Amino acid sequence: MKDYQLLKTLCAIPATTGDEQQLNEFILEYVLDHRDDWDSQPAIFAGDGFQDSIVLAFGNPRIAIFAHLDSVGYCAAYGNRLIKIGGPKAEDGAILVGQDSRGPIECILRKREEVDEKDKDGKKKDIFEYEFNREIDRGTPLTYKPDWREDTVSIQCCYMDNRFGVWNALELCSNLKDAAIVFTTYEEHLGGTAQFIGRFLYKSFGCRTALISDVTLTSEGIKHGDGVAISMRDKGIPRQRFLRSIIQHATQAGIQFQLEVEDAGGSDGTQLQLSSYPWDWCFIGPPEENYHSPDEKIYKSDIEATQDLY
Repeated sequence: MKDYQLLKTLCAIPATTGDEQQLNEFILEYVLDHRDDWDSQPAIFAGDGFQDSIVLAFGNPRIAIFAHLDSVGYCAAYGNRLIKIGGPKAEDGAILVGQDSRGPIECILRKREEVDEKDKDGKKKDIFEYEFNREIDRGTPLTYKPDWREDTVSIQCCYMDNRFGVWNALELCSNLKDAAIVFTTYEEHLGGTAQFIGRFLYKSFGCRTALISDVTLTSEGIKHGDGVAISMRDKGIPRQRFLRSIIQHATQAGIQFQLEVEDAGGSDGTQLQLSSYPWDWCFIGPPEENYHSPDEKIYKSDIEATQDLY
């Protein structure tokens, strides 16, 4: 039976958009602790000039696996008001945790509908507040309290998006050659750091091929238990020649997969497409339900199919 302890640990590390430092430090320590057991030693690019992103370059990278570190959450504002970070989907009563200058925080999310104020689409605007025994320092990021649930079929916890993608990338490190692992930031809010890292990889190694290690949503066409999702398009459209080569490989290898076709949503792949460099990219990952909530669920069989394809 596969051990998911590392994934469980990753899901419990807070790393909202713009506050990825703690997860960055965990990954760098993990790499230093485990790299002697890997087939090849990566060059590590991090720190000044990379913000909280990390690049692991194995040999002369011809392909890069991108996984974003950041997650959705909330930010303490004035009084007991909260402002969303990214697009969290929690319901009223969810437990949020964090830390400010006065100590640890465990508070209750309160969600109500604003009567007079409307959002940009003309709908009544949701108002988010916290219930706690004191005022929280302004600007403090708050995340869902982890609640890991695992059985023989599935795993359920907050932040499978995108700690699964990070875990998948770390699992690949043991036998990589001529490839790069990229941990990006800011993906959940206004786009990520994928563009400048794409430039770095292109300029440094001539690398211009990417796989996006992330999770997608269950939908009318994407189901639990039907295998890894290969995205044919979302808001971005990967080059079809490259996409067809991946589908052909999955077919010939007998890997269970399903094809996703959407007109919305995005990823680090979208950012690479928006850059001025000629990147081929494809989003590959398992589907999850209850996205951006405390209860994100992924099937183990879809995890296995994802790892088989990578």
